[in-house]
Amino acid sequence: MSAPAPSVFTPAALERLEALGYAKGKPNLEAFAATLLECGKADRDVVVVTSDSRGSGKLVPFGVELPHQLVEVGIAEQNLVGVTAGLAASGKKSFGVSPACFLTARSLEQIKNDICYSNVPATVVGISAGVSYGALGSTHHSLHDFAALRAIHNIDVVVPADNRETADAVRWAAGHDRPVYLRFGKAAMYDLPEGDRPFTPGKARTLREGSDACLIGTGETVIHCLLAAAELESAGVSCRVLSVPSVKPLDEQAVLKAAGECSAVVTAEEHSVHGGLGEACAALLMQAGARCGFKIAAIPDEDTVTGAQADIFRHYGLSMEGLAESVQSALSHAGAGA
Repeated sequence: MSAPAPSVFTPAALERLEALGYAKGKPNLEAFAATLLECGKADRDVVVVTSDSRGSGKLVPFGVELPHQLVEVGIAEQNLVGVTAGLAASGKKSFGVSPACFLTARSLEQIKNDICYSNVPATVVGISAGVSYGALGSTHHSLHDFAALRAIHNIDVVVPADNRETADAVRWAAGHDRPVYLRFGKAAMYDLPEGDRPFTPGKARTLREGSDACLIGTGETVIHCLLAAAELESAGVSCRVLSVPSVKPLDEQAVLKAAGECSAVVTAEEHSVHGGLGEACAALLMQAGARCGFKIAAIPDEDTVTGAQADIFRHYGLSMEGLAESVQSALSHAGAGA
């Protein structure tokens, strides 16, 4: 049995998690695999393609129970995407599963041509995304996938933030009629407030109301946004929190509403500062003429540090403390510092 993943939270954040009573769930990968197995049992057209990633994708039970609905292509990501596209074109509801770093770099041309431009209803699933691989370093980090896929026409980019949202998104993808990219990390996720459930593509979820500032997170950063908002409340700052499970299409109305009602907006993502959620929001706000403080909390354009996911989050300001500081900084630049 593999060792449990290290916590992605600072000691202070863990104390606040306990004080706020958030319940700890499973890694989203496990919720994904369990839901996909349910879908596969209910519908023989649901098939999964893996690139020697059955174990890391938590898909061993799927292979055992539904062996005729799983295709193993070996360590050959480009073939994986081609086979996934071909199965979708022949009427199957196909999911191609591989580590996000390889899937969206090595196989980018196949995703673009075989799936997106061919308009087949295939789902590509990037696992162990962001800096989940921690100490394995930059070769195994996927900090480019939002940027690469946002620039390709005809694919939705979905990043669930808890187990329930993951289950909703997998069921939705199994019935969707166009290309989808699902992104999952490795950390155990906390059950988020109900907000605006269920998952709806293109819609953000308001998890906490606030009027001074707004934190907009996606995937594994969302719980850190909620903790930062609680920290800021102690300092007299009312901070709204939006969860964006759909990086593309983006919920433009929710972002514009936040910028119109709050003095500052801060985005948080486990991705490069270039081309991700933050730049999508920045472009939207600039073109709309929004006037508010703004900051992107993400991985800068540099040789990234290597370490556990928690260390990387702390180093780049994606922890509770770092996000609270970013909000204060954005408020200060907006002339409304607390």
